[in-house]
Amino acid sequence: MKFRPLIALIRKDLLHEYRQREIVIAMMVFAFLIMVIFNFALELNKTVRETVAVGVLWVTFVFAATLGLNRVFAAESDQTSLDGLLLAPIDRTMIFAAKFVSTLIFVVLVQLIIVPLFSIFYGIDLFNPLFLLTLFLGTFGYVVVGTLVAALALQSRSREVLLPILLLPVSVPLMLAVVKAGKNILEGAEWALIRPGFSFVVAFDIIFIGIAIMTFDYLLEE
Repeated sequence: MKFRPLIALIRKDLLHEYRQREIVIAMMVFAFLIMVIFNFALELNKTVRETVAVGVLWVTFVFAATLGLNRVFAAESDQTSLDGLLLAPIDRTMIFAAKFVSTLIFVVLVQLIIVPLFSIFYGIDLFNPLFLLTLFLGTFGYVVVGTLVAALALQSRSREVLLPILLLPVSVPLMLAVVKAGKNILEGAEWALIRPGFSFVVAFDIIFIGIAIMTFDYLLEE
């Protein structure tokens, strides 16, 4: 079966997280603390809260996801099992796909908790299907780039510092597009205003998936 190695690698990462509980819980607590801090720091009226809500929500997820991405290759690095993966008779793109999918699952699990809490804290209805789709596509793109950069920083002794330094500048256009599209969606704007940001997010995801497939093998070799 062609995708059996991919399923096995994803299962390995999910089982490791289930036993260790070192990524999801850390991201959850971190995201919750950021959300609470912003809630009390921004003592604004309802109109202004609605204006900044999407930006605050995205900042919360970006920092939480970055915390998780710092640990994406932690098991292989700490246990020196990466060489075993590289020697396995599988396409190395499968390694990237497995790391990407497992990290995306962890981030989405955090979002499933934080989005309802954020909606309650800020008194804003975030359960708009198009808004949630935009949020997911933005998360998808951020995790794609993050997984790629995590592989690039894997051999560095200061990878925890190097990852956000490399990741955040590359992801700024994605963040801006997601925030703009999300804000327009929540304000009930017409599709003509939503489309540029939404289309950019989709294009960003497609482009970086292609870049990851073409370069991941070489990044591991380096």
